[in-house]
Amino acid sequence: MNGKLVAYFSASGVTAKAAKKLAEAASADLFEIRPAVPYTEADLNWMDKKSRSSLEMKDPAARPETAGRVEDMDAYDVVFLGFPIWWYVAPVIINTFLEQYDFSGKKIILFATSGGSGFGKTVEKLRHSVAADVKIVEGRLLNGRVSEAELAEWVNTLGL
Repeated sequence: MNGKLVAYFSASGVTAKAAKKLAEAASADLFEIRPAVPYTEADLNWMDKKSRSSLEMKDPAARPETAGRVEDMDAYDVVFLGFPIWWYVAPVIINTFLEQYDFSGKKIILFATSGGSGFGKTVEKLRHSVAADVKIVEGRLLNGRVSEAELAEWVNTLGL
């Protein structure tokens, strides 16, 4: 087993673009984490305290259902996991994704897109969604125009 997977959730398409470039650069398979009930523009209005995304992020037990599954997670020993930063952490649908699989013995490398904040407490908030032996690494923010060559160089520095 030496497979690599880029799994990502993208609300507006920004993270999807970064994930596709990363998958190419890392010679990895690509999987989109999609909510079973797609988010509407109103759902994503973070300024509305009653919007779906706001309510999910306030509830530590929230686990939005996902559509689709990775067919053979056992084929991967490295998972690049991408998402937009919401309220200084990963959207809770990322916890849903992590809790659907056994990541024992795998390495999870995070990447994110953000309008202005860093990873914050993301690793800490995701830690309880996987087994204790799973290594979660804060990777990097992929904001702006990141080239495939730059991503390939980053992947090489990870020693994969």
